[in-house]
Amino acid sequence: MSLQKSAFHGSGSDHTADQPIKPARHPWRWVAIAFVALLAVMFVHTLMTNPRFEWPIVAKYFTSGTILLGVRRTLELTAIAMLSGVGLGVLLAVMRLSPNPVLSSASWLFVWFFRGSPLLVQLLLWYNLSALFPDISLGIPFIGPDFVKIDANVLITPYLAALLGLGLNEAAYSAEIIRAGIISIDHGQTEAAQSIGMSRGRLLRRVVLPQAMRVIIPPLGNDTINMLKMSALVSIIAVPELLFAAQTIYSRTFETIPLLLVAVIWYLIVVSVLSVIQYYIERHYARGSSRSLPLTPLQGLRKLLGFGPRGRPALPDEKRSAA
Repeated sequence: MSLQKSAFHGSGSDHTADQPIKPARHPWRWVAIAFVALLAVMFVHTLMTNPRFEWPIVAKYFTSGTILLGVRRTLELTAIAMLSGVGLGVLLAVMRLSPNPVLSSASWLFVWFFRGSPLLVQLLLWYNLSALFPDISLGIPFIGPDFVKIDANVLITPYLAALLGLGLNEAAYSAEIIRAGIISIDHGQTEAAQSIGMSRGRLLRRVVLPQAMRVIIPPLGNDTINMLKMSALVSIIAVPELLFAAQTIYSRTFETIPLLLVAVIWYLIVVSVLSVIQYYIERHYARGSSRSLPLTPLQGLRKLLGFGPRGRPALPDEKRSAA
């Protein structure tokens, strides 16, 4: 009886295996692809045929000295603001997680103020600080004397006001990003490190932050790209960054659209480079959390062209594993 059942089931499974597998149909997917392709062709056609874009003028000013100086100043502002903001953000995150209520409250108030008020307003406040404090002095509080006294108009230049506004605003956001990364680490690892006598500072440097970087890097990289674009706001206080450089030229030549396109293209180039850097940093810190790392763009291109990991033609086993 059992042999008959097994023979019956065996013949049924063989019959099922002989049936052809029909792929699922997705007609609307092709409709969406055609629609997106049509929009892309229309966009490219508009760029190439509309004479008001004035591409020769864009090419003329793309590498001009004024524009390149603005690009350099934009990169300087972004780098300094991010380094100072992240450094202060680490301190604020540690203060926020401290059991000391004074430190925790001070950190919360800092984040509340600089994250709650618009960046443009903060830049204008720093630029006009001399209206509130004509002189900035260092000395014994309340009773004096003052050891150092500096005119605020001399000390707070437009460039320093831009750095203070961008850096302190970024510190508030970085503090919350870093705090989220720190609390994402399992508390058992902290207890294990403390059980072997590791100090809080060393625990933070050697155990917590290296693991928290996997959570911190993506939003922090997004903040870096956002900082690059938000640096355009400092043009309101006459800091000669990229947008201000473009405005300086088109206020003289009245070629507004081509100069704005020059600024947009430079922003897109720098953002693309930063995105690639962020991708490789994320990939580096993901090594301990996933069994297989995603392919890099170069590895993906080699796979698409049918080459192996070292540039040689892929072997049949490698092609099957990739498929």
